[in-house]
Order: sequence, then C-alpha cells, then structure tokens
Amino acid sequence: MNIALPDARRKNSTSARSLVRIVIVGHVDHGKSTLIGRLLHETGSLPDGKLDSLKAISARRGVSFEWSFLLDALQTERDQGITIDTSQIRFRTSSRDIVLIDAPGHTEFLRNMITGASQADAAILIVDANEGIREQTRRHGYLLHLLGIRQLAVVINKMDRVDFSPARFQEIRGEIEALGLKPAAVIPISARNGDGVARRTAPIAWHDGPTVLEALDGFVPATSLDELPLRLPVQAVYRMEYRVIAGRIESGQLSVGDDIVVMPGNKVARVKSIEAWPAPQGLPPVRSAGAGQSIGITLDRELFVDRGDLIASQSIPPGTGRTLRARIFWLHPTSLGIGTRVIVRSGTAETVGVVRAVNNAVDPANLNIVAHDVLAPNHVADVEIALARPLAADPHTDNPATGRIVIELSDRIAGGGLVLGLNPTEREPAGAHADLAAEAAYLAEIYRPLSPAERLARLRRDLGGRVVFTTSFGLEDQAITHLLCEQNIDVELITLDTGRLFNETYSLWAETERRYGRRIRALYPSRRNLEALIAEQGINGFFESKSARLACCHVRKIEPLERALSGAHAWITGLRAEQSAFRKDLALVTAERDRGLIKINPLFDQTRKQILELVSKHAVPVNTLHSKGFASIGCAPCTRAISSGEPERAGRWWWEEQGSQECGLHTRRR
Repeated sequence: MNIALPDARRKNSTSARSLVRIVIVGHVDHGKSTLIGRLLHETGSLPDGKLDSLKAISARRGVSFEWSFLLDALQTERDQGITIDTSQIRFRTSSRDIVLIDAPGHTEFLRNMITGASQADAAILIVDANEGIREQTRRHGYLLHLLGIRQLAVVINKMDRVDFSPARFQEIRGEIEALGLKPAAVIPISARNGDGVARRTAPIAWHDGPTVLEALDGFVPATSLDELPLRLPVQAVYRMEYRVIAGRIESGQLSVGDDIVVMPGNKVARVKSIEAWPAPQGLPPVRSAGAGQSIGITLDRELFVDRGDLIASQSIPPGTGRTLRARIFWLHPTSLGIGTRVIVRSGTAETVGVVRAVNNAVDPANLNIVAHDVLAPNHVADVEIALARPLAADPHTDNPATGRIVIELSDRIAGGGLVLGLNPTEREPAGAHADLAAEAAYLAEIYRPLSPAERLARLRRDLGGRVVFTTSFGLEDQAITHLLCEQNIDVELITLDTGRLFNETYSLWAETERRYGRRIRALYPSRRNLEALIAEQGINGFFESKSARLACCHVRKIEPLERALSGAHAWITGLRAEQSAFRKDLALVTAERDRGLIKINPLFDQTRKQILELVSKHAVPVNTLHSKGFASIGCAPCTRAISSGEPERAGRWWWEEQGSQECGLHTRRR
C-alpha cells in the first residue's frame, strides 16, 4: 500500500531533502502495523479527520481503538482507487522524506519480504518485549544481512506489557547481539502509547538512546543515482541517416562530448549528440541527461553496439567477465543444481549460463546451512555461473542499479539476486568449449520447433555480439537474406569474392543490394597468398589433385572467412541436411569450438521444395544459373549443372570422388 502525503504537505517538499527507503520487518503480531500507524500520526502524515473518524467508529462498535486500524482503513481506500502502489508508506520527518516498506511477516510471504528489503537503504527490526526473539525474527535478521543492509535499528515494542523493565530490555538486547546483528540503535517503545516513538516519556527515562524518529533521521540515504558512475544499458539501436543508441540512464550523468566505453568489448567513443523524443520545439538541443531519463545518443565513430551492451564512463567502467558470482534467491519449484543451464538477465543483457558451484545454501526457515551442491526452492545461496558470453555489471554494493540479476529456467522467472562479482579473466579452452556447447544445445532445443523466420527473429534476443551471415548467392542464401532484411535483423551480410565467380552471381549480388537496400560486404583473398598459390600451381592447378584444390579453396575462401568471423559470436549459414550425406551429420545449431562461436543453420531441416516455395511466394531474386540446372553456386571453374537424379552437391568439384565435395568451410572440428 502506498500512503501518499496530502497535497498541502507535498507543496513544502524540496529537492534538497534526502529520501531514505526503510524496510520494517519482524515476527507476526509483534506490532509493525501499530508502529506504522503511530509514525504516521506523529509526523502529521494522516489525511485530515482520519484519526478522529476511526476513533468514533471504534467507539460506536464498542471496541478499543488500535493504531493498526489506520492501515486497514487506508488499505480499503486503496482498494477503491484512492492511493497507488503496494507495501510502501510515505511520510516526512524533520529532515528526511521516508519511504517505509512494510514487509510481510508470514513464512509464506518470505519472497515478498526479500523483494521489499532488496529496495531498502536501511531497516527496522521489531521485537515483542514479552515474546522476545522468535523464529521469524532470526530469519528476517539473517536475510537483512544477506541483502547487504548494514543500517539497522531494532525496536523492542510492547514495553508496557513488561512494566518498561530495563532488565528485560537488556536481556533482549543481548539476544539480538548473539544473532550477530550490529544495530545502530536498540530502542524501547510502546507503539500503542507512543513511548519512544517520537518522544522520551517518563516510563523510559532510563533509556539514553534515540527515539524511533531520531533513529530514522540518523539513517544515511543511499548515494544518489546521479552521483554514481554512468551506466546506460542499451535498449535498442535505430538506424536512420545515422545510428541512434537508445536506452535509459540507470545511474550517473551524460553530456555531449563525454568519453564513454561500451562494455563488454571495451570499445571507446565520444558522445556526439543526445537525442530526445519528441524533439524540443524552439529549444536548443539537449546537451546533458541524468539517471532515470530515457534518451538516444549518437557517437563520433562507427561502433558495433547492440542491445544488452552497457555504456559507461570511460574513467570508471563496470566489471566484465564470463564467470558470474551472485547471491541468488531461488523461487522455482525445481532445485538449482550444478550443471543446470539457465538464462541470466542483467538490465537489457541476456546470456545463457551453466551453474558451476552452489555455496553456503541456506534455508531461511531455520537458518541452517544445507547442501553445498544444490539450491532448493525458497533457499538462498552464493552461486557461480559460467556464462556463454561476457556480461558487464557492477557488484550490488557498488551500484544497485546494475548489480541485480534475474534467472530464467524453462521459460519462466525462477530466481534473482545480487551481483557479488565477475571474473574478468578469460576462460580456459576446456571451459570455453563446455560453455559454448551448452549454449548451442540450449539454442538448438528452443529453435527446433520454430520456423526459419522465427529462428532468425529470435537471434537478437538470444545472442549478443557480432552475428555474421555469409552468402554465396545460392537459393538457400537468398532465402535467408530475404528473411533477415524483411525483419530488419541486425547481422552482418558478407560474401567471399574468390575472383572466380560466375557473371550471373555478380549480377544477382547487385540486384540483391538494390532490392533490400543493404550493402553486402565483400572479403577477398590475400593478395600475397593468392600470388604465391598461382606461382606454385598455375591458374588452374586445382584440377591436378584434391590437395591442390583444397589449397586453392583455403586461399580463396577459408582464409577470408576466418577474417570475416574473427570476433563474431555467431555465424549463420544456408546449410541443409538434404544437400549431401555429409551435411546430414550436422545440426540446427552447433558449437564451432576452433572458431569460438555458435553456428546456426536456420534452414537445416527444410527441403529444397520448401525453399523454392518461400522464394516464389516473396519474389526473392534468385541466381539465373538455377534455371540452367545449377543446384549449388560456387566458383565458375569448379561448378557445373547437374542431371536429373544427381545429388545437389554433385555439381561441385565434379571431377573428384562423389559424396566428398566440400571446400573446408564447414568441415572443421566442432
């Protein structure tokens, strides 16, 4: 519930006042609602006439007035649409604006308590003087510690029921210290009577510490998000006459001319402009922006920036790494174990991960440390996750805005937690292979039931970094080009110009660029390597032996391809299982371990008939050689038309043994 300040009080609020978020927790019936009601009254934050009205209602019903009735009444008004939000009570002290987060005490609402506490700068733990420390008192105190809340006041309530006994107060204080808690203040109060809430009264004259309101005023507000280092998660990249990078500034400030770094990747640039929507009419261009603002920016140079990247101040970059350490609160009915494949989300970033370690798993119900290799539902643990690609984030203690993560399992939110750190070192090769293989297996599983168009559409949700599509302008490649361009999917279109292509292929290349309005980047053989090859074997020496042909393919195709794929996270190809016996052994998604990337074959399980239907339906431009019997398109000297009944690849390097016609692009060890 959100109890808003009356308008008359809002007018007096100034931006100079500090805002502190405080979570109030404690065992059931230890007096949270009574204390909150009393705080609202003592700070003059109740609507005019509300208290008198409730007292009159209580009198008519013949029951004693309780301060907790205030929350019940205001909750009813909330249900009628008078207030907004849930579980947040707002009021003012003499020097602070307070947001009091009322966390449920019942065991079944434990996750709500964790959610509320994770937003807080400080905490109040309430204890019944008569009952003392109870199960949920211990649980809540421990969880506050796990969440990193170091500002704590303990309120010992209902002191009137123990005759305001200093001895009982000291006894409970000792129990609190035995829990390992280090509160800034331990305060004896009677929330019902008002003792110790806003005033020192005679019954607690022996107490020389602060009142509750004084303790609230003593809490230090969290550092303003504007004062933290710049963190701008990239939400989207818009390509117009120029490239605009859009997102919301989570922390820090940004001005035109600032030097920034795009992480992960450590790509530096300078902010050229800040774009605002709608554009301010008759006003000068926006020159700066701060935390909480959604903006677009342009840079002074062309960088590959993608959704999920994190733009930061160059002087204070975030941590990056492929090993994430996080304190996880697990909510899924299935336990989280070592080897479990999950999706990790941080801001707009998303990556596949594999759980490597589960440490110090705790059952909050009894505070027992349980198994070290599994995290059960509603338990908490420090978890280490190997990520398929680097993640940029901050430890939660450094920057809460970029220090939280969400874990997804089986297409549902399964847990969340706080970033403890990222391992910046590169992975060992074996680990890299395992992580890459896990990512490939995950993608293959979710892509299998999808159509080729749907597979390509999901690419940018599932993959970050550079994604490269290589085309030889054959039937399959033209179908993929169409699907990518029609859906405006951000991948690099690349072709390998061997210098020996058909004239029909060059014509189709130009026609394709005109049709889709996108340039297809060409990579050429190294001049030095090509000259050495021809000097050694002659212009057509590849006809002499298979080894000579493979050497030619290496110079004209494979070496340029390695340059094209350098630094890429994924490679899209037009491979289909039906094309040859060799290609039946491939898969929809594979891990190219030697190249360190994911290889995606979106047409892998499609027939040639299905591809022909697709290109016909959308009038996709195709190579005129297909109408002359060419099933596969390659270099002119090495490709011929095929006869009816011949395999599709029979027209490639036809002078060699049938069934082995590959150039090496797709035959490396995976």
